[in-house]
Amino acid sequence: MTFQYRRIVRFAVLPLIAGLGFSTATLFAKDAAKRGVVSAVPAVPAPRPTPWLYVNSDVPQEKAWLFGTLDNGLRYAIRRNAVPPGQVSIRVRIDAGSLMENDSELGFAHFLEHLSFRGSKDVPELEAKRIWQRLGATFGSDSNASTTPTETVYKLDLPQATAESVDESLRILAGMMDSPNISDQTVNSERAVVLAEQREQFGAAVKVGDALRAHFFSGQKLATRSPIGTTATLTGATATGLKAFHDRWYRPERAVVVVSGDLDPAVMEAMVRNRFSGWKGDGPAPADPDFGKPDMKAPAAAAVVEPSFPTMIQMAVLRPWEQVEDTISYNEGLMVDAVALRIINRRLETRARAGGSFLQAQVDQEDVSRSADTTTVSLVPIGDDWRAALRDVRAVIAEATTVPPGAADIEREVSEFDLALLGQVENAGAEPGSKQADDLVRAVDIRETVTTPQGALDIFRGAKRLFTPERIRDATKRLFAGAGPRILLITPKTVPNATQLASAALSETVTASTLGANARAVTFDDVPKLGTPGTVVSRSSLTQLPIETVKLSNGVNLILFPNQGEPGKVYVSVRFGNGYKALPAKRETLAWSGPMALVGTGIGDLGLEELDRLTNGRKINMGVSITEDAFVMSAETRAPDLADQLKLLAAKLDKPGWDPAPIVRARAQLLASYEIMGASPGNVLTRDLDALVRGGDPRWTTPDRKEIEALTPESFRALWAPLLATGPIEVQIFGDFKTEDAVNAALATFGAMKPRGPAPIEPGSERTGVPVHVAKPVTRTHSGPPEQAAAVIAWPTGGGLDTVVESRKLEVLAAIFNDRLFDQLRNAAGASYSPTVSSQWPTGMDNGGYMIVLGQLKPEGVDLFFKLSREIAADLAAKPVDADELARTLGPIKQYYARAGTANQFWLRQTAGSSRDPRRIAAMASLARDFLQITPEQIQETAKRYLAPGKDWSMVVLPQAAVPKAAPAKKTAAR
Repeated sequence: MTFQYRRIVRFAVLPLIAGLGFSTATLFAKDAAKRGVVSAVPAVPAPRPTPWLYVNSDVPQEKAWLFGTLDNGLRYAIRRNAVPPGQVSIRVRIDAGSLMENDSELGFAHFLEHLSFRGSKDVPELEAKRIWQRLGATFGSDSNASTTPTETVYKLDLPQATAESVDESLRILAGMMDSPNISDQTVNSERAVVLAEQREQFGAAVKVGDALRAHFFSGQKLATRSPIGTTATLTGATATGLKAFHDRWYRPERAVVVVSGDLDPAVMEAMVRNRFSGWKGDGPAPADPDFGKPDMKAPAAAAVVEPSFPTMIQMAVLRPWEQVEDTISYNEGLMVDAVALRIINRRLETRARAGGSFLQAQVDQEDVSRSADTTTVSLVPIGDDWRAALRDVRAVIAEATTVPPGAADIEREVSEFDLALLGQVENAGAEPGSKQADDLVRAVDIRETVTTPQGALDIFRGAKRLFTPERIRDATKRLFAGAGPRILLITPKTVPNATQLASAALSETVTASTLGANARAVTFDDVPKLGTPGTVVSRSSLTQLPIETVKLSNGVNLILFPNQGEPGKVYVSVRFGNGYKALPAKRETLAWSGPMALVGTGIGDLGLEELDRLTNGRKINMGVSITEDAFVMSAETRAPDLADQLKLLAAKLDKPGWDPAPIVRARAQLLASYEIMGASPGNVLTRDLDALVRGGDPRWTTPDRKEIEALTPESFRALWAPLLATGPIEVQIFGDFKTEDAVNAALATFGAMKPRGPAPIEPGSERTGVPVHVAKPVTRTHSGPPEQAAAVIAWPTGGGLDTVVESRKLEVLAAIFNDRLFDQLRNAAGASYSPTVSSQWPTGMDNGGYMIVLGQLKPEGVDLFFKLSREIAADLAAKPVDADELARTLGPIKQYYARAGTANQFWLRQTAGSSRDPRRIAAMASLARDFLQITPEQIQETAKRYLAPGKDWSMVVLPQAAVPKAAPAKKTAAR
């Protein structure tokens, strides 16, 4: 099964909290270039040649792909896909990553990716970005690249593509692959950008990740190969060395071009052949390097101290990676493994929910960078007693490897698995071309094939005969056999003799635990009863789209949009109360705890375990969030499950449960991760910025340790019980369903609730605070690497629906600002890898909006950041932008909305709250017109109005060592 497909077992499957989020259509196979010649076939009748991806494979082929190979060895795969309409997605994969680097070349594969985007013999320096902007593509989202240990992939999603724009894009990409502009000048210019990207990585995670790779893959190349490279090798990189790496590995026989989009495949194939046929390899083809095999004699234990991390344990059992034949039989075996792992993860999650010795634990199996077939175990203990947590987790594993699971356990996981695959079959027609292109590239990387969603479902259902208790147990045994187990102990402070203690703990004999099989049977008859079904009071059409509003007799409003844009999917959003407007603006509350624990507290006397069993094999789930003017429960379901989905959502509001265990667990999880919030500039911004840009408004404040510790089941219920019980309800149902079925289900559920009183609004909470201009930036500190810093400058703007046209102008202004800052701060100065500019305009309040500029950089780069940002702001206010710059900016924005408008979630957001405030419909209707009418003069006027020097607010995040230890900064952390 594919890498993506197999990773699903990494997460405990909790249907009530979230539906299964994996997707798969790919299956393992050998790389065609490694397999030799296909056996001879009869001349008459001449069969269609086996596509290169399917050589030696008997999995059902995805016939929509057109496969071919050029005379120079380049392989391609092309298919037609009209989701979203007009888009063409192009991927160029090079079979070269960090594992192909010599010791003196660490980071060269990634460095070369950067250089290729700068320019080539056919495209002047940095011009490709501008060309693609004119074609509607946004740099960073529509055009990008990535480097891993085994590959480098160039990506382009071209909206509203034409034959001419696709051909031009393929011309640019072919030149990037064949003849990138590698010179002393380009290397020196891009070196600062690459070093900035390295510097801006989360230092604590890098440290732990490096330690994990070094320990688990000891003796293999992967142990010392991070794609970003090292400061020494990046600083010492030369044009000569980088060109040598390019000439060695960038060869057509190591390249795959994948195109999926809304054009004739024959036309796209001709373009690929025309643009890539002239590419020739330079010199003899290199042999693939030996990635090595797991060292059976490597030390069992290692330890690393990282103050910002909670105590954690990572374990691994490793087996040599082997290239296999991608057969149906092989994939059936992988499915047995997947079910086995799901059973373990379910048991681990059950123990964690019950308040065991660990907060969370999970088991995963994956092939890592063609270096090892691994089974990994990760766990976070409660507090510092990692040995007890390790003992308990190993006991669960011991049970799974010795005692066959019960038939009910197997059936539970099989039904969930089957439902997920069935969902892919139902939604196959709505799968975007970009995903199909990514899936095929992923398949090539780990020597897989791709199949149709129906093919994957058929293989799984055919494998059900293998899901016996004994086979599941034997599969579990195999998954925990190999080199190891190896353990990495991660602690926030030094533990004396940590390595020896970890090794000893790993050697302890454990007794297989049992969870018992006498869990209470649950049906939907156990869900708390609602009242008498309501009636329909009125129905009306909302817009020119087939969106209908239905008012029920108890005051509940429905907004219905039946469509088959995403077959098999139904989105439900339930808005109630007044959100942040219902919370005090002058003091802190426990509102932050709701999204973490409210679902888990259950319904009536049904806890999360009972609800989990109740929804087994069905697509029923629930999430909670808070907006400016509403609390929201959301779900993604299917038409057959819609009635029961609505029943649970309505019962959650009408008859909420108050199980204390999820609240205690949420508190423990927050405390365990508390230090990490201050461990990097980015984390500090995530923690503090939301409140600071709202003038310190406590509703957006992240709780401090004392406030987290004060969370109790009693205080949680005291806040949330009245919030759940009051305020009008709006239910949005969008997707693949029948209108009358949805209306009847709503009448029997939300329509059966008692009429609810008006939602409270806290005095003074209709508006939020705004940041006040400061002469010197507000300063925060982080505990990460001393070379990391961040800077922020923001201007307050506005909010609300009456002046929503201002939000569209500000969105364009921010995009122009972002493009200029990117060019000057990244490309010219190399001071920041990812500076960003964005505009926020709330529609649930009449103020609180802002334009914000963020950059992560060296501490000594802060002054340059502010200088450039203010210069750009002043220039935008001083004169109109030129027509080409405005067009290059508006194109991607228009294309974003055009693509977003094909998805139900876009319309959910646009119509949310419209039953209470009809101005939202007018704002939605004016969206396209507002963007079409924007002129250079309006952009200048908008910049003058908002980006005035005396209105800006600024902030810096510096390393702790760089700030004198005065009085501690006042806490204004934010959510």
